[in-house]
Formats: sequence, structure tokens, C-alpha cells
Amino acid sequence: MKLLPENIKVLYFASDCVEPYVKIITVKDFRYCPSLCNSEDSEAEEPEYQEEGDNDVLVLSDHSQLLEEHHLQQLATHMPARTQGYSWQLIYSTGVHGSSLKTLYRNMADLDSPVLLVIKDKHKKVFGAFSSDSFRVSKYCYGTGETFLFSFSPDFQAYRWSGQNTYFVNGNLESLQIGGGGGVFALWLDSDLYHGASFPCPTFNNAPLSTQEDFIVQDLEVWTVGN
Repeated sequence: MKLLPENIKVLYFASDCVEPYVKIITVKDFRYCPSLCNSEDSEAEEPEYQEEGDNDVLVLSDHSQLLEEHHLQQLATHMPARTQGYSWQLIYSTGVHGSSLKTLYRNMADLDSPVLLVIKDKHKKVFGAFSSDSFRVSKYCYGTGETFLFSFSPDFQAYRWSGQNTYFVNGNLESLQIGGGGGVFALWLDSDLYHGASFPCPTFNNAPLSTQEDFIVQDLEVWTVGN
């Protein structure tokens, strides 16, 4: 029997959704190979981020109640390179649109671009997530490895994709979920966008984003890349 080179792996895939098949990949690709049980017909991609100094600050076309200048500076170097040079537009805000996950989905119904979710809880902690895809109701998880979490509590921390699974984003009428594995979510919001939770999870190897794993939302904003 001929041995395979050390940098080659043979994977056998089987699930309820597709016929079993064999795939030969390199070890380099193995970490980024998506789980067929996790995502909705999309392959996870190794993201390209801006190098520090490429963009000093995110540019917002509307006023933010949550993001201050130092927040925008800290986030800028963690944004994917494909968002560089664009301004960010406010597409949803609890202060403007009320607290409703259905309204959030409705505001994004025709959107096909990345989004930035920012939350301030009752303890004045600011944190959130960048999603490679706009939020929507879906039977399966969606998104790519560009998706990441962040927290400014107390110091800025960014949690990028660990490569362990592809539970990036999942939305239904009862909740919005980001990150997962082991029965917990990195970020979870209820249908009223009032109760939330954040736990360590394999998708991002993150710490809880708030100072408490269960939190109450004070304000929430979602931004999208404009023209």
C-alpha cells in the first residue's frame, strides 16, 4: 500500500443531507474545512484582515449612541480588508426602531453585506460582533471565518474564528445566536432584544463578552457597509 505524504489527509464525509463522499485535502486546508452539519451550503474562508495602520478609524455616516472615537479606532484594524474604504450606515437601532428581533430581520431583508452588531448592557459594558453576512432567519448556520466577536470591557479584546467549527450565525424568530458548540453560544439575544447571554464557546475560544454571562440590553445598534 502506498503511503500518503504527511501533508495530505483523506476525509470521509457523511450526513443526512448529502450522499457520502471522500475528499483529499492538504493539512493547511484541514483546519478550515467546514462541517456539513453546521452550515448552509457555504464554505468557511480564511479571512484577510487589514494591517494595522491601513485604516485609522471606522467612518460612520450616522451618529452612534454606543461607539466613541476610541472604539472606532480599535475596531478598524480588525475589520476584513474588503470593508476598507467604505462608510458604515446605521440600519437598526433600538432607540429608533424599538426592541424587536423581527424588525431587525425586516430591516435587513434586502441586505447582502457584512454587519456590525454593537450592544451596551445595563452595566454600561459595550461589546458585539462583526458578521460576514447580514442577519436573517435560517434553518442552518451561516457566515464565514471573517466573523468575529469583540468587547471593550474593560479593555479591548477581539475573538476571531478558532477553526473548531462553523457555528458562525443562526437566526430564528425566537433568538439570534452567534458562535456555538457544547450547548452554549458566544452571544445570544432573545426575540425582544432585551435579554442576552454570552458564554465561552469553541467557535471563537472567547471569554464572556459582558461582565456577566446573562445580561440585560440597554441599547443595541446594527451597522452595515455603505457605498
